[in-house]
Amino acid sequence: MEPIPGAPPGRARAVLRPAALTAVIFFSVSGGPYGLEPVLGLVGPWNAILLVLLTPLLWALPVILMVLELNAMMPASGGYYRWVSEGLGPMWGFFEGWWSWLYQFVDLAIYPVLFVQYAGFFFPAAAPLRYPLCLGIVWCCAGLNLLGILPVGRTSAAFGAAVVVPFILLFAYALGGSGTPAGSDAPGAAVGAPGLPAAAMALFTVMWNYLGWDNATTFAPEVHRPARSYLVATSWALALILLTYAMAMVTAVRSGISADVLEREGFPALGSLIGGPLAGGLLSAGGMASALGLFVANLLSVSRLPKAMADDGSLPALLRRTDARRGTPHASIIACALVVSVMVLWQFEDLLVIDVMLYGSGLFLEFLALLALRRIRPGAHRPFAIPLGRRGLIVMISLPALCFLAGVAGLAATRNIHTVALLFALASVATAPIAWRIVQRRRVTWK
Repeated sequence: MEPIPGAPPGRARAVLRPAALTAVIFFSVSGGPYGLEPVLGLVGPWNAILLVLLTPLLWALPVILMVLELNAMMPASGGYYRWVSEGLGPMWGFFEGWWSWLYQFVDLAIYPVLFVQYAGFFFPAAAPLRYPLCLGIVWCCAGLNLLGILPVGRTSAAFGAAVVVPFILLFAYALGGSGTPAGSDAPGAAVGAPGLPAAAMALFTVMWNYLGWDNATTFAPEVHRPARSYLVATSWALALILLTYAMAMVTAVRSGISADVLEREGFPALGSLIGGPLAGGLLSAGGMASALGLFVANLLSVSRLPKAMADDGSLPALLRRTDARRGTPHASIIACALVVSVMVLWQFEDLLVIDVMLYGSGLFLEFLALLALRRIRPGAHRPFAIPLGRRGLIVMISLPALCFLAGVAGLAATRNIHTVALLFALASVATAPIAWRIVQRRRVTWK
């Protein structure tokens, strides 16, 4: 059996099991429907429901299958960084790690901002204290990650219940009532098809709510029986995400809530409309739990990446340091928290555009690594393998590529602030070759 690059010597600590892993994957990808609120106003109610249900088939399912095969074959610390390095070579592996690191910083910056927004339901005076509150969230979540992977898994499970249960109750309550059919007052009930810029922004928003399936692979050696656990946990997480998204969108359409109100005040306004202040409070608390769970789970993922890159000499040796007792990469966790402490000053929509652009750039390197590893390591043990040949894999890869290109083309056609975010994202992608040249010069001193 071929050795797994990046795998720790001897027996790895296997502490995370399928139930807790499901919660971590749920928050690595979704964290509930929070963030989908603008979609109804952008494309209309029924188009929004269709977009939420079809996007996972074209965008998420190919990614899930790719992740399950590569992670089962190579359950190494660093996950996708190791796959690309092995399949395409060290330079492309560095590009993958660099883009993923930048994307995760952008992604992490979104969640403290969302927490403060939802906390405003209970504490209207929280808005002026936005930055200090965001810093408090960043460093509290960093502290939890320093305690190890098991506390993160257990906390994610508790946050997951706080997110899902309010939507189940709201959906059941809405079905029990008469509802308000989507008519002239329903969200986004504009006549005719949505314009290209609005459709593109809606697609980017839904894609953002379905990205991150590879994030939870960076700590695979810390998972019990990773091949089986990831297969089970990913299936559960996908079912849970689809269920909560569908319930939220159907409930919003039946309620007849104004698209402007939903986008401005979020799902707590929907809860208040259907079930009164108590339901609004539950949805707001769920939003706060979602933001915390997303931050904790994604910090767990991103903190393993620079440690793996530092092990290869691609980042300073300081980032290799780990806690001797808990095995946590404490230097990497602190470095990530420092960067995110600055990033929280950005605006949500611009962060979302940059996020999807950087993620997409790295994602397609992973797909290419899948094709390359099928060719250069045909006899490798694959506990899970996609039942497709090379041509079938190329067709599968083309589906998320078309989604990505459609969203980029739509945003490129706009003449507003999203174009600035798109250009910034492209510039961020272009930094990878520059960073690689610096690494080549400093690699000897970093090892």
